[in-house]
Amino acid sequence: MSGAKDQLARLLTLAPYLQTRGAVPLKEVAADFGVTPQQMLSDLRVLYLCGLPGFGPGDLIEINVESLLDDPDGVVRINNADFLARPLRLGSHEASALIVGLRALQESSPVASRDLVDRTLAKLEDATEEGAVPVVDIRIPEQRPDLRQTRSALEKAVGADRQVALVYVVPSRDEVTERIVDPIAVLQRDGHVYLDAWCHLADARRLFRVDRITQVEALDSARDVPDLPPRDLSDGLFEAGPADQVVSLALSPQMRWFAEHYPVLTATETPDGGLDVTLAVGDQQWLVRLALRFGTGLTVLSPSELQDRIREVAAAALRLQQATA
Repeated sequence: MSGAKDQLARLLTLAPYLQTRGAVPLKEVAADFGVTPQQMLSDLRVLYLCGLPGFGPGDLIEINVESLLDDPDGVVRINNADFLARPLRLGSHEASALIVGLRALQESSPVASRDLVDRTLAKLEDATEEGAVPVVDIRIPEQRPDLRQTRSALEKAVGADRQVALVYVVPSRDEVTERIVDPIAVLQRDGHVYLDAWCHLADARRLFRVDRITQVEALDSARDVPDLPPRDLSDGLFEAGPADQVVSLALSPQMRWFAEHYPVLTATETPDGGLDVTLAVGDQQWLVRLALRFGTGLTVLSPSELQDRIREVAAAALRLQQATA
């Protein structure tokens, strides 16, 4: 059992925890917060409906909840939650408890982490001696590659006409893939950096978010398709592919913004002021997540197998919520 007050306390620390750790097994996250994996999954379902005012597609926190429903042994990934990466303000009792714990840890910690322990302890003790309520900003060393270094390596590979080996994270599928790509250009839109490349794993052109590339290595082999012009992102990021599935959606009047934010193929007015739209979808999991997030505001009309998939995931989520209530 976990009350609303306890859950709120976990949610306030869960996003910074996941941002610092990167990809963490669900069972490990649950153990660190002292709850069951089922309760942690319930917490994540609440967290991924949170975001900045406006609550449009780019404002909400991204968490791979659907993949965890299918695989309870999977890992948790979080994106688009930088606005929650803030220091925690501690009360005097909490600061005192931390000081006691850090002093105990000081003697037993390995050399590699002792400097971090010493610096954190010094901050806490100085703040406590001054009589202030300490603001503690403990940052675990970043394990991900530096975005600027990754971008620079990709741009050099383009200039040198070289293929690149990537390790790429696909959050919506909780999947890490290794790919050989022919880089075409490094582009930027809406605050994110993208690699436009021909992917030999997909045997198609793909757009990769550079902050989701965990490893990059320029190869000695020349690009197979060096003459493709860079994509024009002024009309948006999406470009339909031959394997994409055409999906029909019913949008409520409050969801009309969807047709402006996403590249719909057709849009038809409905008597209630909403829209019936079609769009090409390359990843069903993405649409399942949207349907769960927006409820009756976004209804899948076809294909029927996608409707069934949404019902199954919604029913599993409801059972989980009832079991942990």
